[in-house]
Amino acid sequence: MTRATPARPRAVTVGEGLAVLIARPGPLEDSPAFDRSAGGAEANVAAVLAQLGIETAWLSRVGADGFGRFLIRHLGERGVDTTAVTVDPARPTAVYVKERGSGSGRDGDLPAGSSRMLYYRTGSAASALSPADLGAASTLLDGCDLIHCTGVTTALSPSATALTEALTALPRHGRLISFDLNYRPALWAQRTGDPAEILARHLNACDVVFLGADEAETVFGTGDPGELRALFPHPHHLVVKNDKHSVTGFAGAAHLEVPALRLDVTERIGAGDAFAGGYLAALLHGRPHEELLRFGHLCAAAALTGAGDFAELPPLPVLESLAARSDWTELRYDPAQLVPENVAS
Repeated sequence: MTRATPARPRAVTVGEGLAVLIARPGPLEDSPAFDRSAGGAEANVAAVLAQLGIETAWLSRVGADGFGRFLIRHLGERGVDTTAVTVDPARPTAVYVKERGSGSGRDGDLPAGSSRMLYYRTGSAASALSPADLGAASTLLDGCDLIHCTGVTTALSPSATALTEALTALPRHGRLISFDLNYRPALWAQRTGDPAEILARHLNACDVVFLGADEAETVFGTGDPGELRALFPHPHHLVVKNDKHSVTGFAGAAHLEVPALRLDVTERIGAGDAFAGGYLAALLHGRPHEELLRFGHLCAAAALTGAGDFAELPPLPVLESLAARSDWTELRYDPAQLVPENVAS
């Protein structure tokens, strides 16, 4: 198996990847075939970072099966270094099935354009992630500028929680630790301990934090950006995705609210991961605060108007031109029209 080995990565994402089986629209039991794709929060972010010119590695565990080999190949083809992925001979690669609605009104069918995920990840290879995986990848981690993980990985198992806690406790030496809340109630229902306490400890130990107002309301009792900033004063970058189609970003004492672009949604899966990838890439490129949020919105827009979990982005010069537009609030994101000559002015 050939793995991608780009230059020493500037960013490392740490967490579970999943093979995705996408059903045909209609009741799941009637789907005669399934399309295959890839997903997983940290894998999605890695793919976005690589597309935006950030040398990126993915640290994970997959099974010694075809789905595991597919994930490694899929990330490698997108320029992600997969040399820190451990192949576990005893546990399978996690899988989820994406059920899609056709709006037929039949029993079990969903509304047209909507989808539902069914996860099969109990006992997966990634659930065995532990601090030992960090030791095996110490050279990779010591040489990077950014490490990113999410609350999905934290929730997988006690050993995975120990891994993410070890990540947040790493000496910085100039690097940043990033964490996306990504609260998944079904995963935490299988765990002991208070998820709010565990997740709050992670958030306050990181340098860059992403969270949605709705999930923050569920976990911490508030989705108000100002109140969340008071709860989590330590992260220099705190990004709150609001219910009102905007994002509030704190950078130290400064804060901005930037609206999302107008667009026609194809599917919402992966948009939050794409936002995080765009924001982090812009941060590593040294862009100003407002452009960090705009890059996040642009990458989220690519995910929202696409069909897969992995956002397929326009070329970087196109994104740079859009992020710099003075008429941002008037823009509409239309993938069919995103060619350089149409966004240069």
